[in-house]
Amino acid sequence: MTDRYASFVQSGAGRALVKRLGLPDPPRLRRHTPGDPLVPGPVLLGSATGGRLAEPVGKILTAAGVELADPTTTPGATSRFAALVYDATGITDSTELRQLYDFFHPQARAVRSSGRVVVLGTPPAECGSPREATAQRALEGLTRSIGKEFGRGVTAQLVYVTAAGGAGTPVSLEATLRFLLSGRSAYVSGQVVRVGAGTATVPADWDRPLDGQVVLVTGAARGIGAALAGVLARDGARVVALDVPEAGDALAAVTNEIGGSAVQLDLTAPDAPNRLAEHLAGRHGHVDAVVHNAGITRDKTLGRMDADRWDSVIDVNLSSQERINDVLLARDLIPTGGRIVSVSSIAGIAGNRGQTNYATSKAGVIGLVDSLAPVLHERGISLNAVAPGFIETRLTARMPLVLREAGRRMNSMAQGGLPVDVAETIGWLAWPATGAVTGNLIRVCGQSLLGA
Repeated sequence: MTDRYASFVQSGAGRALVKRLGLPDPPRLRRHTPGDPLVPGPVLLGSATGGRLAEPVGKILTAAGVELADPTTTPGATSRFAALVYDATGITDSTELRQLYDFFHPQARAVRSSGRVVVLGTPPAECGSPREATAQRALEGLTRSIGKEFGRGVTAQLVYVTAAGGAGTPVSLEATLRFLLSGRSAYVSGQVVRVGAGTATVPADWDRPLDGQVVLVTGAARGIGAALAGVLARDGARVVALDVPEAGDALAAVTNEIGGSAVQLDLTAPDAPNRLAEHLAGRHGHVDAVVHNAGITRDKTLGRMDADRWDSVIDVNLSSQERINDVLLARDLIPTGGRIVSVSSIAGIAGNRGQTNYATSKAGVIGLVDSLAPVLHERGISLNAVAPGFIETRLTARMPLVLREAGRRMNSMAQGGLPVDVAETIGWLAWPATGAVTGNLIRVCGQSLLGA
């Protein structure tokens, strides 16, 4: 689906009109292409007094080929920073928050278009005093505001990194930085990522972080699922693509293109979980990552909705995930170090008129992550959710014009996202290197102005 307004804005006449009338100005976003450098320029790394992460992060970035800028140098108009990374873990009192101003104020106009801002903090629950927890929680307001202020496609994220350590933490911190600084995170902004202690594995090649991994994707025949299958295969995965028999031709086209295998299965069938488990056990012996992407909509206002619309949406979008997880986990088909990623929606956060069934199911997915992630952590398995906002798909193309334009413009990027944006985020959470990233809900919404 073409965003004609965004195309017009990029023209000479469009740029002049946008500037004169103060209209939304969708920037060109930097997306990932294999072979790209991690960032297209120098990164300025700063730290609050007593920060514990600046040194290891500096080593991570240097080893990744990133040029660290001299903090005493002020960039000119043609030599702006590709990213600002700030270690705020040393802030233990609200009076020390001034250090944030001192770092970011002079650099507010020094970040390139589609640049990145990453702030590192300590999880408030791990802080040694109420004052420290208060100061660390304040970082969320900073990063979300930066994401809305800096413009020009610049994203801003907060990463809470456990102080408890653990073998997987440095690996997952590197994986998280590689995702957030790269073009993979083009449509992710204003998010809070929590990196804990857990099982994580350094890939032999960061350009193929899923090499040799078996990854199951449900709802893989079209849209986000098809884009996801392509991203996973590009990153080295052996993709098991699943969809309903009615989508068999489209599913075959996807798997033929990526060299994956297809499973035609209705997930609402009573025997579906066991049939899927038998297939995975027989063909692969296990599954390293499971992506619950299958979903449907059956929209009506609640007062006009029949029971079948309610039941089918809850069953496909939520209950089928629970049933599949139960069987795969009971049969030990997801090994230690395995990952599960569930697709929620911004509707599950903010609600949506005419979608009470859908919003309920997607809020339930968030609840699934909240409740099950701590349990799976004991088994060395991570569980996270991704919540897309307005994504340019055949479903959003059917929306009325006014609603469609509102969905596109009411975010910090002033445009809709692409299926690949969701796919890249899910792909990152499926990496073995992100095993210590668990219990997270990551919105892929361009920092939507709606919802929490």
